[in-house]
Amino acid sequence: MPYLRITLLRSAIGLPKPTLGVLKALGLRKRLATVYHPVSPSVAGQVFRVKELVDVQEVEERLTREEMREWRRPESGFWVEKRVGGDRGGEGKILGQSVR
Repeated sequence: MPYLRITLLRSAIGLPKPTLGVLKALGLRKRLATVYHPVSPSVAGQVFRVKELVDVQEVEERLTREEMREWRRPESGFWVEKRVGGDRGGEGKILGQSVR
């Protein structure tokens, strides 16, 4: 069964009450909150009312909170963006290399 993954991207501060009601009906309270709803005409109409505020993707299965947390977790280590240190002592780091 397909689902709509709806994520609130913009803040709801200062919006009219009807728009706030639509966000509340969808279950979106905080920025970057994600909810899943089955694909239906009523949910599509609600999303259409707040289309400027949300990101919507159609997915095949619903993810649990633990799965969402794991999906959003960045890779361990870090990326070096540019060479630092030049030719001094051979300590320079290479652009785009993952260091772990």
